Amino acid sequence: MKAVILAGGLGTRLSEETSVKPKPMVEVGGKPILWHIMKTYSAHGIEDFIICCGYKGYVIKEYFANYFLHMSDVTFDMRFNQMNVHAGNAEPWRVTLVNTGDTTMTGGRLKRVREHVGNEAFCFTYGDGVCNVNITELIKFHKEQKTLGTLTAVQPPGRFGAIVLGQEQTKISSFREKPEGDGAWINGGYFVLEPEVIDLIDGDTTVWEQEPLEKLAEKEQLSAFKHHGFWQPMDTLRDKNYLDNLWQKGQAPWKVW
Repeated sequence: MKAVILAGGLGTRLSEETSVKPKPMVEVGGKPILWHIMKTYSAHGIEDFIICCGYKGYVIKEYFANYFLHMSDVTFDMRFNQMNVHAGNAEPWRVTLVNTGDTTMTGGRLKRVREHVGNEAFCFTYGDGVCNVNITELIKFHKEQKTLGTLTAVQPPGRFGAIVLGQEQTKISSFREKPEGDGAWINGGYFVLEPEVIDLIDGDTTVWEQEPLEKLAEKEQLSAFKHHGFWQPMDTLRDKNYLDNLWQKGQAPWKVW
């Protein structure tokens, strides 16, 4: 099975990093978050990737073109113009990098890689969030549901500290830094899709989360795989620092490899 990853957005809310690189290349623990996402898929046997590039996509291409330089010790013999790789940390990956345009919307990016997807079900997700969803179980669930699409539904925690304060009360009686969310399930990405869903995408201006998903839902062709574990997007510098801290402490729940 193949995995398609969206990696072309501008990442404007993370401008501290994305002025020089695309958002999926922002590092967590010294590795691009894109690498973390791919390692999660790889842990479940998915090793054929299609990366939808856009904004500063050449940075992603250069990263994979020089993967050994990033991951291994090397010796350069300047006399003979040779490079020797020591203890190479190769991944068993096949990576197809496709330029899907700088301003193309999420649906349009998926439509642009149609020829690379093939005629079998495939995984599809965003290049800026990590989670510990059991992808093997997700794929099994999708096959059992017999729908054209399955998304991973998550319940995110509250983003801000919550306090308990009565109408006339001025003294705080309760404070929680990471409160639970309101119980609503949201789209957490990590889709499994049949190739026919791409026919619901008109063109570059189509937002995947609008017409295509709405049409699938209306036709009762969209299933939800409920994930109760860790899920965290990287929208802001605060999110990046949070993920970095988890990684540095050895407490990264998404590290399933």
